Amino acid sequence: MTDLTRLSLKETRNGLRARQFSSLEVTSAYLEAIKTGNETLNAYICVEEEIARNQAKKSDERLAAGEAGPLEGVPLGIKDLFATRGVHTQAASHILDGFLPEYESTVTANLWNDGAVMLGKLNMDEFAMGSSNETSYFGPVVNPWRPADDDGSGPALVPGGSSGGSASAVSAMLCAGATATDTGGSIRQPAAFCGVVGIKPTYGRCSRWGIVAFASSLDQAGPLTRTVEDNAMMLTSMAGFDSRDSTSADVPVPDFAAAVERGVKGLSIGIPREYRMDGMPGEIETLWKQGIEWLRDEGARIRDISLPHTRYALPAYYIVAPAEASSNLARYDGVKYGLRVAGKSIDEMYELTRAAGFGREVQRRVMIGTYVLSAGYYDAYYKRAQKVRTLIKRDFEQVFADGVDAILTPATPSAAFAIGDAEMAADPVKMYLNDIFTVTVNMAGLPAIAVPAGKDRQGLPLALQLIGRPFDEETLFAGGRVIERSAGLDLAPGKWWQK
Repeated sequence: MTDLTRLSLKETRNGLRARQFSSLEVTSAYLEAIKTGNETLNAYICVEEEIARNQAKKSDERLAAGEAGPLEGVPLGIKDLFATRGVHTQAASHILDGFLPEYESTVTANLWNDGAVMLGKLNMDEFAMGSSNETSYFGPVVNPWRPADDDGSGPALVPGGSSGGSASAVSAMLCAGATATDTGGSIRQPAAFCGVVGIKPTYGRCSRWGIVAFASSLDQAGPLTRTVEDNAMMLTSMAGFDSRDSTSADVPVPDFAAAVERGVKGLSIGIPREYRMDGMPGEIETLWKQGIEWLRDEGARIRDISLPHTRYALPAYYIVAPAEASSNLARYDGVKYGLRVAGKSIDEMYELTRAAGFGREVQRRVMIGTYVLSAGYYDAYYKRAQKVRTLIKRDFEQVFADGVDAILTPATPSAAFAIGDAEMAADPVKMYLNDIFTVTVNMAGLPAIAVPAGKDRQGLPLALQLIGRPFDEETLFAGGRVIERSAGLDLAPGKWWQK
């Protein structure tokens, strides 16, 4: 019998509708895969087997009655940042110990309304702060990819962050697709490291209601899947206006999958000269040039463009994001829910709870954010960073106004690196540089997609990024499909964890 976990999300959906197998069968196959893989990969924080089987049975009833939703019976993993009613939701942090929300995030509610099945909650960097998925209270997630000559005895690789659990689970076939969030690259970077597809939609495309906040003006939900078409299908279900979210955009949600095979003929693709950073690895430069040729061969016009304020994006981001984080995380004090460490006074209880509950990276960013918002430094740092943000956004607006339809860049400056990499651990700034190609998109509120496009000399996945106009995810899916088809990669990692 076919291994049901190897089917794409679309193949799973179509097979269910054709009654080739049941939702309970495919859900059971994924639950079994999780049992054999999660002990090593640590992608899931909790597995909700009873909920998954019950949802699958109800999906089978609807399928039999001809009442199937767009994702009816398809098993998904949910990043631990999304509130799920009565189910573990801790943002991978000790400070939210035992928190079981009495409400459902809008994004997950949309998925359940369309018939999807929840397998469990996926690991992540604590409060979405990280680029390697090593900051989780529940331990690091392992990338299912290994160098081609590694039999499983070499050092494990990071899956990227913060949505590393989501990317690892999708890549290792522990779910058909997964929810994720992107604040500065947290969908696209793990997608690149794990050889899967990830889109960061336009800010406001997906509701943030019920998603634990990191940086409210930057956070955006999106899907991680194994193919571009799967990604388009999943985003169609996730997106939509929500009156409970003041930043939600009241714009129509198209059938994104209908645009996937539209092609890029006649489109103008910009190549920003500022993304050719000093010391860029030759493999990344070569891949970028190959992507340009693929798009040109499909009829796109290639244009050299300038985004002059790109060089300031990373430092501005690491002022704005920590500032917003310090404000958002002030609510976690041990009073109403989560961890509480007793003290002799309420002030001491606050201090002890937050010291014990937050990990080092979260503490670092809260301290940075509090500093840049403090009296005497607000104008010097935060206000100036917001001005730079406006200039970054204006750069993109001018390029798009000049007729560019999308922008092609690398997704990451390298392939996945080892867990516990000494150089990264010793210098947090080196870790932050992993977001060098992605943070501009969040600062400008634009959509961007990362698509696997090649492999490095060790056989590890590399990806290209397409950046689009606001609310024009359709063009990104069309361009992403061209890259996916041109690359023609086999992106099934060897299941070394089963040996």
